[in-house]
Amino acid sequence: MAKAHVLVLPMPCQGHVTPLMELSHRLVDHGIEVTFVNTEVDHAMVVTALRASGGEAALGGGIRLASIPDGLAGDEDRKDLNKLIDAYTRHMPGHLERLIADLEAAGRPRVKWLVGDVNMGWSFEVARKFGIRVVSFWPAATACLAIMLKIPELIEDGLIDDKGLPRRQEMFQLAPGMPALHTSQLSWNNAGAPEGQHIIFDLVTRNNKLNDLADMTVGNSFHEAEAGAFKLFPGILPIGPLFADGELRKPVGSFLPEDERCVKWLDAQPNGSVVYVAFGSMAILDPRQFQELAEGLELTGRPFLWVVRPDFTPGLSKAWLAEFHQCVAGRGMIVSWCSQQQVMCYH
Repeated sequence: MAKAHVLVLPMPCQGHVTPLMELSHRLVDHGIEVTFVNTEVDHAMVVTALRASGGEAALGGGIRLASIPDGLAGDEDRKDLNKLIDAYTRHMPGHLERLIADLEAAGRPRVKWLVGDVNMGWSFEVARKFGIRVVSFWPAATACLAIMLKIPELIEDGLIDDKGLPRRQEMFQLAPGMPALHTSQLSWNNAGAPEGQHIIFDLVTRNNKLNDLADMTVGNSFHEAEAGAFKLFPGILPIGPLFADGELRKPVGSFLPEDERCVKWLDAQPNGSVVYVAFGSMAILDPRQFQELAEGLELTGRPFLWVVRPDFTPGLSKAWLAEFHQCVAGRGMIVSWCSQQQVMCYH
């Protein structure tokens, strides 16, 4: 009897790929076959990182990697979140349809379920065309999703306008037990260039409606951490915190090879002494911001582990960086990428 076949589709950002890859490993543990779909650019980075640490075989036989174009030209800036979202929502649906048809034509078991990122709500419509059932997945705090789902009420209450912009500058609380938030800190107004914020807000409101196509919504959280949010939205099923495996050894779709030296370095530091700094796969700092942060870390007098991607700060003086390395030698460690779960769970 053929295994059940699930298609997994993350938003093309590291913080979305990782938890869905962790969930994919868990599905495989239960006898399910997974096709994990990244954009072509992210797929190439994941495969390169895997080969640097032992190859795709480390994924195990149950996860197969696939890719589709994101709609951007090869030299376009994928760190521009507004541009990326605009492109993938317009171009990826057709490519996903072709992938599903190609998988079936190649003799793979028919896809029965799509586990799709909430931010990729367009894929839920594609799945329904093929008679595929849908699980909507939220990778972050449930409170963040709750705020998005409550946008109609926020507009009705006069906190924001129909473009998502604050009408009043004040703190508000969605429900008892949930943290208060200021209207200036709404996520859709604090990502990407200001002139493109309407693209993100339109995506959020559209995904809220598309989420109704899902058979269920699951989140990478747990009741004890967010009791207020789960009481407000009891239909969201908590399945977190997600781990690929108890030893944190299974690959989770890292975009860059993980520097394993940092774990040994952390072992040599006193417990609770290290400042850990990481900005994910999308953030960019200009040289002034980078230098201010570096000098702040130096002034703490504490050991620190700082994850600095190769493209983190274009234009930074190599001579200045070399001098900084010399100043903090033995106390600060700078790596291009690391296993965040190993750092956070054991150190």
